[in-house]
Amino acid sequence: MGFRQAYESWLSDSYFDEETKNELRSIKDDEAEIEDRFYKELEFGTGGLRGVLGAGTNRMNVYTVRKATQGLANYIKKKGGQDKGVAISYDSRRMSPEFADVAALCLNANGIKAYVSDTLRPVPQLSFAVRKYGCIAGIMITASHNPPEYNGYKCYWEDGAQVTSPMDVEIIDEVRSVEKFSDALTMELSEAKEKGLYIPFGRELDDEYTEELKKLIIHPEVIREVAGDLKIVYTPFHGAGNVPVRRILQELGFQNVYIVPEQEEPDPDFTTLAYPNPEDPKAFELALKLAKEKDADIVMATDPDADRLGIYAKDAKTGEYIGFTGNMSGMLIAEYRIRELAALGRLPKNGALIKTIVSSNLADPIAEDYGLKLIEVLTGFKYIGEQIKWFEEKPDQFPYEYVFGYEESYGCLVGTHARDKDGVAAVMCLAEVAAFCKKQGITVWDQMINIYNKYGYFKEGIHTLTLKGIDGAEQIKAIMEKIRQNPPKAFGELTVKEFRDYKKGPEVTGLPVSNVLYFDLSNQSWCCVRPSGTEPKIKFYMGVKGSSLKDAEEKLEALKKEVIAMA
Repeated sequence: MGFRQAYESWLSDSYFDEETKNELRSIKDDEAEIEDRFYKELEFGTGGLRGVLGAGTNRMNVYTVRKATQGLANYIKKKGGQDKGVAISYDSRRMSPEFADVAALCLNANGIKAYVSDTLRPVPQLSFAVRKYGCIAGIMITASHNPPEYNGYKCYWEDGAQVTSPMDVEIIDEVRSVEKFSDALTMELSEAKEKGLYIPFGRELDDEYTEELKKLIIHPEVIREVAGDLKIVYTPFHGAGNVPVRRILQELGFQNVYIVPEQEEPDPDFTTLAYPNPEDPKAFELALKLAKEKDADIVMATDPDADRLGIYAKDAKTGEYIGFTGNMSGMLIAEYRIRELAALGRLPKNGALIKTIVSSNLADPIAEDYGLKLIEVLTGFKYIGEQIKWFEEKPDQFPYEYVFGYEESYGCLVGTHARDKDGVAAVMCLAEVAAFCKKQGITVWDQMINIYNKYGYFKEGIHTLTLKGIDGAEQIKAIMEKIRQNPPKAFGELTVKEFRDYKKGPEVTGLPVSNVLYFDLSNQSWCCVRPSGTEPKIKFYMGVKGSSLKDAEEKLEALKKEVIAMA
């Protein structure tokens, strides 16, 4: 069926509501818009759905969400897991509560219980809920840090992590096998509640989650000692982090926590932000203004679904606030926890530090220094969650104990209460790091420099090309193939020591098949290319090691120019 035919079928089919049809009638003269909405079905990928909100097969709407959920329900029934139920949560985006209910009622109509959050809650709490309620799966309605016109649907399995191979492909096949939108089942909310299929959850989950986080604190006595002096600015970027972050910091005793008032309340339009992403320095404008007013020691922000954390820390010498990359904040938490656990004799002898292949190589010497097993996985936090599962389920094959896991895109996990990145726990742990630094008479930035001085000045960067629509997808594919077929032998003065094409699979790379190209370069440098799994982007990652901050910055800039030229 062509895109115009698909468009006309939505207008004529009584299954689609009048509001949807009116939206479609409003674009009747815009051929390009009709094509973009109907040239394909919104793809249910390895992480679920993500797309622009609106009517059409290539949009996030109640129909695409229900159809995807029917495929998931079919898979759950094939696996015999329908009695376990599914946990569902959502963030502050447009249509998030509605999509949560659409998914729940589709599951209910298939005889599957749904445990549904009674208000917005972040990704880590959804992961925690899957495990607490003994569910077979979980659904998180979120588009993470995407612009406000997006929403999405992340799929989790019973271990609390996002689904991995081969399950992800099997679920995709089930979703694709639901041929018609009208094949997706649903039922009335009142009936679902009456039958005990729709089960709201709330405060009791918050209480248990908060208690689990408190167990992760290493030095509560230090927090109590400096809590009256340390000043923290926090912003939830209008998202789901506000309540759990404020609660955990308050219960730990931090007395000077200042919330950015303009970004405190949920706002699906993210009115104060062009892009609700802690990677974007412009997103910190209001937080940094407040930090200067309060003379804050540290500034922290979580993205709308509160799985990622961005920070700025004050440089005592200049009085300026310095932004940290996800690699820097991840390593700051990791180094602190590993060092202090070792000092207390609590660091596991078989401990493992896990990172993704595009994350900082600063992890390598830290792991070596403390005798930890360093494990590299593909990009995507689900692969870190998968490692934790293997540690627990296959101890003979994977004889390790989880210590810390992180990825360059501002996500990490302390503890195993959840199996996805946890921005709430990351805020808590960085607040503890800041307290520890305060007691030592240094700043968080001073401590970052101490780490560099000890292990080397590792610095990383990323270059992203956004290429939207049909033509953009083809361009991304063409760029990947061009590099794959003719990989460079050098990047300026840096020679290629090894080129790895992860499409060749585990026999060649030791990791699952993935559309990723990696260049191991001389002088402990590297670069990597991959299409984004959730956005119309191709990403170029790179890293260097320098003899000083300035030297590392210069080396990174030189490598970046060469990498951009490759595209």
